[in-house]
Amino acid sequence: MRLRSGVFASSCLLVEALGVALFLRGFFPVPVRSLPRREARGDPPAEPAPPGPGMVSNWTKIPPPLFKKVVIVLIDALRDDFVFGSKGKQFMPYTTQVVEKGTSYSFIAEAKPPTVTMPRIKALMTGGIPGFIDVIVNLNSPALLDDNLIWQAKTAGKRIIFYGDDTWVKLFPKHFVEYDGTTSFFVSDFTEVDDNVTRHLDRVLKREDWDLLILHYLGLDHIGHMTGPNSPLVGPKLREMDNILKKIHISLLSKEETSLPNLLVVCGDHGMSETGSHGGSSDGEVHTPLLFISSAFEKRSGPLTQPGFVQQTDLASTLAVGLGLPISKNSVGNLILPVVGGKTMREQLRFVHLNGFQLSRLLQENTPAYEKDPGYEHFKIAEKSHGNWIKLYLEGNNSEILLNLGKKVLKQYLEALKTLSSSLSKQVAQYDVYSMMVGTVIIMEVLLLLLLSLPKALSSQAEFEVSLSPPLFSLLFYLMCLMLCAVHVIVCTSAESSCYFCSMSWLTAVGVMMLISALMCSILSTIAKIFENSRPPLKNPVVSSSSWSEIDVLILAGTIGHVLSLGASSFIEEEHQTWYFLINTLCLVLCQELCRNNFLLKECDPQHSTTVKQNFDSIGEASECKNIDIPAARNSKLGKATSSTEFIKGSDKWMSLASPWIILICCRLLRSLNQTGVQWAHQPDFGHWLTSSEQKSELSFLAAVSLLMIFFLVQRRCSLVSKIAMVLGLLGVYSYRAAIGNVIFPWQHASKDISK
Repeated sequence: MRLRSGVFASSCLLVEALGVALFLRGFFPVPVRSLPRREARGDPPAEPAPPGPGMVSNWTKIPPPLFKKVVIVLIDALRDDFVFGSKGKQFMPYTTQVVEKGTSYSFIAEAKPPTVTMPRIKALMTGGIPGFIDVIVNLNSPALLDDNLIWQAKTAGKRIIFYGDDTWVKLFPKHFVEYDGTTSFFVSDFTEVDDNVTRHLDRVLKREDWDLLILHYLGLDHIGHMTGPNSPLVGPKLREMDNILKKIHISLLSKEETSLPNLLVVCGDHGMSETGSHGGSSDGEVHTPLLFISSAFEKRSGPLTQPGFVQQTDLASTLAVGLGLPISKNSVGNLILPVVGGKTMREQLRFVHLNGFQLSRLLQENTPAYEKDPGYEHFKIAEKSHGNWIKLYLEGNNSEILLNLGKKVLKQYLEALKTLSSSLSKQVAQYDVYSMMVGTVIIMEVLLLLLLSLPKALSSQAEFEVSLSPPLFSLLFYLMCLMLCAVHVIVCTSAESSCYFCSMSWLTAVGVMMLISALMCSILSTIAKIFENSRPPLKNPVVSSSSWSEIDVLILAGTIGHVLSLGASSFIEEEHQTWYFLINTLCLVLCQELCRNNFLLKECDPQHSTTVKQNFDSIGEASECKNIDIPAARNSKLGKATSSTEFIKGSDKWMSLASPWIILICCRLLRSLNQTGVQWAHQPDFGHWLTSSEQKSELSFLAAVSLLMIFFLVQRRCSLVSKIAMVLGLLGVYSYRAAIGNVIFPWQHASKDISK
């Protein structure tokens, strides 16, 4: 059966979409979920029952709040070294002083990929671990329906005010008594996006009609996207944030009462890479500072120590305890114990027991064999020890034994919390491997079929013959169907975890198996035809008789190798290295091919000549030729053709020979112009030098010359009206660049800053 190339490509595209959809369904894991939110506010668990008859604990309610007011300052793209490194000491002196000598606790919070804003806000407020599908949802954030800290606070009657990134307003609609959202997609705005938040501060800090204030600043993230973390704009922005934190901290201290202190939380949703971007898993992107500042903490003394590491999901559990709220049911975070370390031993044990009970219940609802989980076993042991401690406490024992036992129980709880959180986090990252493998097989089969059919698809007929009737096809088809169905039965009956592909109906699953078998048989039939159509070698060993030239094989191998290399994150981050290697290799092979055909070829194969022409445009038109006398042709003038059957014209020959070397030289120059890749883009190069403020004159000259060259190259084929329109358009491009300060006009000075 013959198919036109358009029909064949459309069919392959549909099948490819099926494979991609199946792969993505397995790649995006099903998140850990607990009860629906409307059922989430149940009665909290009581303290563990003391052993012995007649003894019952009288603490069955949620502990009261530890702080009266809480202010959360989220600085978008705040890296840990911006606070704890040299930049923090230089540009954030007040924050550094509070961290080193004030009443605060500082940590480095580790965010899980994807490190983009909306999934990170979800992690901070729910304590859960969002998946990579949230990167897509990040562009249009829907309302968050999971149990979360904001919903718990609103249900408890807390008054919440928010200013900043409007992602919060979309995630938590009708949760704030007052809000002012700013869009986060105008990345060229460094100042107004933060001024819209700060302008409310003086007024709201004087008021008493709020319990939770959330501020989300975007300016630092925009600077990172535009100019990178080493930009001179980063320092002034950090200094601005330091002054804001100082104002908030002083205001909270001045309004504190004797009953309950206030709490200031400083954090980042994610960091930024050395190029200023985020979304990956490099240290700069996943490590963010987390500061708790309150007069309830002891003043720091002694030598300065490095901040400890916590998970970003730990903030939801810690703030829930601090505000006297239930911990979110879907949270996998642990309580940050130093924040509640100033409370009595019974209160601390009560806090960690509530956290452990919530995690163990979440494990029960998502793991059939939860009783065998080490974290659950450790929690039950700690809970039993906690009951013994309560028995001694209710008996009025206040000796050193009670304190030491309490510390031991606390340590057991913390180990159980860590293990439970780790088990739940692994479940979140548990992928449907079987569905991913089936999708990958379909994708690779379609890709291989497209690559094999590429020569015929590009031919003049542009047709592809699909073999459906040969005996090899039918026999292999049925054998593969039976084998794949048997594998499907074995996998689905022995799988311990849920699998999307196994949950499909048998009719659908068998249809997918038949599709995989048909694709494989088509590939084998195409390969067999390629070998059948290959001709025996000619007497001249220089000319290859295969329908696939060396360049065809190189392009095919390079394409497959490049696709396979993208399976590793390091190759994705440094993809340009693969391109450099492939371009250099291709140019050298082209040069060798041209030299062989120009100087060694005596008898030309028309098919081979056509292949050379298709691979390099500058080679002359190929035709049948015999016994070309290369030395004689060299002695003739280059601009004159020796005969109508000459293999290649003299001038075109030397141009074609020089073209690969010109391409290599240009590629080498381009590599030195701009550093690329995650690890190198921040290093200085010609591009950094040219775009610096001191070289505006040089950049302006190059921009003007480039625009003039565009005009002169295009204007020859344009009408008068088109020429005028093009001139106005090119002037508009240059004027826009001058307006934003990238270039200057001849009558301006290079040192003059041009405002918008």
